[in-house]
Amino acid sequence: MKKIINGYDFDGVITAGIRPESFHDVIITGRSYEEASETHSLLFRLGIFNAVYFNPVLFSDKTLESSGLWKAKMINTLKVDVFHEDDIRQLTIIQNETECNVIKIG
Repeated sequence: MKKIINGYDFDGVITAGIRPESFHDVIITGRSYEEASETHSLLFRLGIFNAVYFNPVLFSDKTLESSGLWKAKMINTLKVDVFHEDDIRQLTIIQNETECNVIKIG
């Protein structure tokens, strides 16, 4: 039986108090890799130790569109079944680029 893999956005989802259901769930954030240290610190304070995938762009270069495309790429690569997203622009990109069930948060 295949495990369901859940994915979670960070800002607006994890920060809204929605937590991964199991250790094999992933966090795919539009945050730049330059924001990794502060993001990991916050997650550790929350007691969340799941894998986090950061947008591989400079902080100054990230956009909602590039973040949505990054998330879609990782969702496909990791074979995420359900993704939790709060931003409607990114949600639309993810729906158009993946077969994943996207849950709108907020």
